[in-house]
Amino acid sequence: MSYPKLTPETLQFLEEKCFKIRGDILNLVYRFGMGHLGGELSMVEVAVALYYRYMNWDPNDVKNEDRDRFILSKAHCSETLYSIFADMGIYTQDYIVEHFECLDNSKFGQHSNRKYVPAIEISAGSLGHGLPIAVGYALGARHQKRNYRVIVMVGDGELDEGTNWEAMQAAAQFRLNNLVCIVDRNQLQMTGPTEEIMAHRDLAAKAAAFGWDTMVIEDGNDIAQVCAALERLPERDYARRGAPLFIVSNTVKGKGVDFMENTYKWHGGGLAKEQLDQALESIRKNRRA
Repeated sequence: MSYPKLTPETLQFLEEKCFKIRGDILNLVYRFGMGHLGGELSMVEVAVALYYRYMNWDPNDVKNEDRDRFILSKAHCSETLYSIFADMGIYTQDYIVEHFECLDNSKFGQHSNRKYVPAIEISAGSLGHGLPIAVGYALGARHQKRNYRVIVMVGDGELDEGTNWEAMQAAAQFRLNNLVCIVDRNQLQMTGPTEEIMAHRDLAAKAAAFGWDTMVIEDGNDIAQVCAALERLPERDYARRGAPLFIVSNTVKGKGVDFMENTYKWHGGGLAKEQLDQALESIRKNRRA
């Protein structure tokens, strides 16, 4: 699949989407009463670039057999995906709120559930499972002779889980060139800085040692840098054998909201109306020109 030329107008369109999605996430979490805003806001640029440009994915045909599969392993940040789905017209925000974690007609939750939301690829939430499942999806594409990519996003705190490293070893062994792992490297997890809790140090070097190709996005909240990296995704070709791709996206937890940025206490929580207004004003102030 080839993309239209990456123009300043395309980057401006994606930047506008990032601004809108940030506001939608804040409003959703306010209405839910609970969310994981720090990680939801840090992943916005990568998610927007993937869904609006770099994935072969149609919001009107979310189960197309040849679609690219996006797996959000850090699924406590599912409100980012819900906001994108609403913006694409799959659901309204009101519908999502009405069907959020209620007793009789729940469809949407803090953690995504593929049984009730067809646009979701896997039910996730127990950290460390997304990458192993993605390895299975990538092998499945090869055996079915289908040219789709499997893209999985993990959190850097999630890499404390050993199942990720077993999956990385397997992906390199099977030479799954149709597999891309993106780390949302926001440097914080629920109880503090990742490097104090379980230091990962140079993640790209570790992935390379496992046999993966690697990229580093110095600022994963700069849409131009994100696009520059994703322009280099390998071609879809099930018959080819090659190293999987590991992308380290350096981001800011709580990006765009001054009082949330780089603060682990905003890993999870709700918003009062005053905080919502302050947060929305902050993203307006920090909006890129």
